[in-house]
Amino acid sequence: MALMFLNGGAMRGEPLHHLLGGAPLVAATTTAPKYRFYSVGGQCPALFPVSHGGAAIAGEVYDVPMDVLRDRVLPSEPHELELGVIELADGSSSLAMLLRRPYTSHAQLRDITEFGDWRAYQEKAA
Repeated sequence: MALMFLNGGAMRGEPLHHLLGGAPLVAATTTAPKYRFYSVGGQCPALFPVSHGGAAIAGEVYDVPMDVLRDRVLPSEPHELELGVIELADGSSSLAMLLRRPYTSHAQLRDITEFGDWRAYQEKAA
């Protein structure tokens, strides 16, 4: 099992939630205020760690079996993202999908840090 912070399409009520295979929700929380938040081509969110100018980003932590992570979750992620470790608001660590470094995609990035929440951004963008 692995703690996985999700902040996009695999959260509760979102179209990719089924990929979690029933993994239990551990907490609805935020990251530590150490991340910029981007929309990648309007299709998915991406966290990017920064030393200053970051914000807390909303999401959900799930206890995901490693085989589900390997076989279902990671293969569904866009190539602009990579698996990494983040700091949560309570100081603990979790796996999460981060903007790939160096960024090599042609997909447009939009800084949406001010929203702090993928769903809030999508509502505003709609």
